[in-house]
Amino acid sequence: MTPERFYEVLVKYAESQGIQLNKDKEHVMGILEGLLKNESRYSYRSCPCRLATGIKEKDADIICPCIYKDPDIKEYGSCYCGLYVSKEWNEEKIRHIRVPERSQYNSYKGAA
Repeated sequence: MTPERFYEVLVKYAESQGIQLNKDKEHVMGILEGLLKNESRYSYRSCPCRLATGIKEKDADIICPCIYKDPDIKEYGSCYCGLYVSKEWNEEKIRHIRVPERSQYNSYKGAA
C-alpha cells in the first residue's frame, strides 16, 4: 500500500470514529510512511513514534491505532504522535501540548 492510499483509508476510519487526521498533511504522511515501514519490518504497524520490540505480543499496545489513542484525544485533543486529533484540535480551539507517553514500556526505555 502506498502512503497516499493509506491516507485515504485512514481519513475514512477517522471519520467513522468521530475524529480527524491532523491537518498537517506533511506530518501525517511522515507517520504513515513510518507505519508502513514498520509493517514491512515487523509484519504489523507499530507506532513509528515509539520503540517497538519486534514481538507483536509485547507491542500490542502500540500497534496503530494504539490503545492510548482514545484517552489521549479525550484528554489532549491529539494522540501521542499527532496522527489522530479532535476537530477542536485541528481548528486550534484547544491548546496544542505534547501528549505524555502512556506506554510503560516506552516510558521506561526513554522513547518519545
